[in-house]
Amino acid sequence: MIRPSVVLLATLMASPSLYLAFTEQLPVQDALGRFLLAVAVAAVMMAGLRFLTATYGTRQERRIPLRRRTDETTDGG
Repeated sequence: MIRPSVVLLATLMASPSLYLAFTEQLPVQDALGRFLLAVAVAAVMMAGLRFLTATYGTRQERRIPLRRRTDETTDGG
């Protein structure tokens, strides 16, 4: 399934050719072909972005609290 963000990015990428198609300066088939190519490129770009940002915010806090050398220990050392 294609995500809405991919369709939005592809629409932005292909907007010049879509505008020319609506004003009848470019054949509709050419504009749709460029839009489909833009969908493929946008899908790869968004997948790369999702891959790069997949680990952001997922770090779990360590179970063992860190100590400084100056902290007092309970075991006497």
